[in-house]
Formats: sequence, structure tokens, C-alpha cells
Amino acid sequence: MKHRPHLSYIRSFEAAARHLSFTLAAEELNYTQAAVSNHVRSLEEYLGRPLFIRHARSLELTGLGQAYLPGVRQALRQIEEATEAIISRTHDKSVVISSPISFAENWLAPQVARFMAGHPEYSITVHGTIWGDVEDEVADLSIAIKHDDSARPGEQKLFTDGLCVLCAPDYRIDGKPLTHPKDLHRAQLIHILARQDCWKPIASALGLEELGVEGGLKSNSSNIGLELAANGLGCVAMLRSLARPYLDRGVLVEPFPVSVPSPWNYYLTNRNGGSKPAVKTFQKWLVDQAASYSAAA
Repeated sequence: MKHRPHLSYIRSFEAAARHLSFTLAAEELNYTQAAVSNHVRSLEEYLGRPLFIRHARSLELTGLGQAYLPGVRQALRQIEEATEAIISRTHDKSVVISSPISFAENWLAPQVARFMAGHPEYSITVHGTIWGDVEDEVADLSIAIKHDDSARPGEQKLFTDGLCVLCAPDYRIDGKPLTHPKDLHRAQLIHILARQDCWKPIASALGLEELGVEGGLKSNSSNIGLELAANGLGCVAMLRSLARPYLDRGVLVEPFPVSVPSPWNYYLTNRNGGSKPAVKTFQKWLVDQAASYSAAA
């Protein structure tokens, strides 16, 4: 039985074909340039035909090399995926996800709890961020809030959020509760830094173009803004996904109905998880939960 070429010969050929350089292939594979050249030559001897045309400072694939390369790449990819699947199944069920702190506390945490109830063998790490302060290398998956116009390819919107106005149940203006949008003209407005114009689309939807949105309390955290409102310090304009736990607990109320689509939404990106099975499983599950949440919202 004729011996098949060594796998290192195949890897050297694929890398050299990708870079069209033995030197760059050697750097990638941590071989010497001579080793890569010898690997390719041995493969050519086995096949009985050349795979490259060798110029003084570059390489060019022959017709045989061009025909051989797609099959080689597919085979190497299958080997890598099979190996990763075995390693992941036996050793790694971990997923690291980064998310803005307020979204992690108010929406993501209940989803993780439900996932863990059905997948107790998994290990989930949640990194809370403020204004994207976690390096991309930390997380397999990353959630970020973005204006819809600034979303990039590969960033998946979890759901379309809405904006609402909230205040404490006993919040009063001159001793009277808020009953009409025009009451906001005399209310203390609470702003979330970097989301200050949340008030602008709400004011426009309510016909309050003259609403003063410059003054008032400010915070760089949505949850702090919610807590300020819960403590009776004013009205806050908020994403509905962050408001829901406060509404469900009764610590905040909507003084009047507002239905305003949010131009800012949460986007999910696979940063470093790649094809890791555990990450893909959690990512698909989370996207399905977001779809259900969107339908119920």
C-alpha cells in the first residue's frame, strides 16, 4: 500500500498557496523556510507534477495547484472542526459575553438563568461594560448598544426596542400627579449621558417640541437613572427593555402611554467564539429568546 503524504506537507502547501510565499508560510507555521520548501517538493514528488511555478521572488500556482487547493482546504477545515468539536465536548463548555451593565442586569441575567436551567454543564461569564470599556479579546460574544444607522455587517440586532417615560408612583409636581404629557414642561428630567437625545424623539412624538431637555439630573448609567426616578427625583426617558423590571416590581410607572420606536438598539456580535460549539449553542439560544421577547414586547 502506497504511503500517503504527511499532513505537514499538506499544511505547508496550503499556507504557501495562500501567501504565495514559502517564507510567509514558514512564519505562520513556525517552520523554517527550507522545511516548507522541502515539504512542498516532497508533495510534488508524490503527485508526480509541480504545484508551483517558482519565480525569483514569488510563487505562482500551476493549473494542478489551483485544482488541488480547494480540496486541501476543505479537508484541513474538516480536520480542524472535528478536533475542535471533540475538545469542546470533553473540556470546554464555557462562554464569555460582554454587555452594558444595565442591559446585563435588567434583560440578560434572566435569560442566562433560563439557559443555565437547561444547560447546567455550561459555564457563563458576563462582563459588564460602560460605554464599551471591555477589550474585544475578553469576550466570545459582545452586546453593544448602537444607533441603527451605525450598525455594521456581522452585528445582529437582538430586537427593536422602544422608548418610554417613567417616574415613581408617588411623584408629584406642585402636589399633583402627572396626567398629561404637557406636565413634563414642569417636571425634573433625568438624562442618561450619551443618550441625552432620548428625550427628543419622545418630545416629538408627544407634540412637545418646546420641551426643555438641557437641564436636570444626569448619570452615565441607565440603572442609576432608573434609581433616581424610583426615588422620586424626576422623570426619566428610558429604553423599554431596561424599564420592564422596574415596571413589573411597581417601583416605577408610566404616567401616560408613549409608543416611540428607539433608534438605539442592542446588537450581538460573535467576537472570538468563532465556530466553538458552546458559543454557537448559546448564541442561537439567546437570539431565539430575543425574538420571543420582541414578539411579546
